[in-house]
Amino acid sequence: MSTITVLSSLATREAYLELVPQFEAANGHKVETTWAGTVNIIKRMADGEVFDLVISSNASIKDLTAQGKIVPGSATNLSKTGIGIGVRKGAPKPDVSTADAFRRAMLNVKSIGLSTGPSGVYLEKLFEKLGIADSVKPKIKQIPSGGTVAPLVAGGEAEIGFQQISEIAHADGIDYVGPLPGDLQLISVFTAGVHTGAKHPADAQALIKYLTAPTGLAVMKKHGLEAP
Repeated sequence: MSTITVLSSLATREAYLELVPQFEAANGHKVETTWAGTVNIIKRMADGEVFDLVISSNASIKDLTAQGKIVPGSATNLSKTGIGIGVRKGAPKPDVSTADAFRRAMLNVKSIGLSTGPSGVYLEKLFEKLGIADSVKPKIKQIPSGGTVAPLVAGGEAEIGFQQISEIAHADGIDYVGPLPGDLQLISVFTAGVHTGAKHPADAQALIKYLTAPTGLAVMKKHGLEAP
């Protein structure tokens, strides 16, 4: 039986960690996973690293396919999720129910935790759109690529934090406030694709099939991820 190597972003991690041991038991394969942020995934691909399977944002998988790193036609959407908001456990939850309430909350908080991934990039653009970028920018504390915002918030370094719902809703030391207001929300799709240099492409496809089976999607949903 083969060892399937995977390079994956963190958004699907909790569900993935529950599903992969089941896949290994059912198929006899071993799965070795390297976790990285979207920025680092793109860099590692550019540097010529090879994995059997790559899991990242839909946009980055499309880019990697165009660059000849992902087998055309192999990309499969695994799940989607919006951006969630968290505060330190026991801290007051701000009103973020509308765009206006969200804007006021961002002006009132002392510090804001963001990722360097798709959610952080989007939030910075959103602050500009809401006309508060200059006021908010000095408050932003950004984690390195591949990290999660929750520890920053749980440790008190950031009063409020934003990341994919699947990464922040059930995190230790966090009270989940909720998703971004509907008219401000960004839904990100996470996609798996087989690397053009994969040693075990058929086994990588088998793993994709397992993750997107009804039982896999049920586990994804439990961890804040919706069917794509």
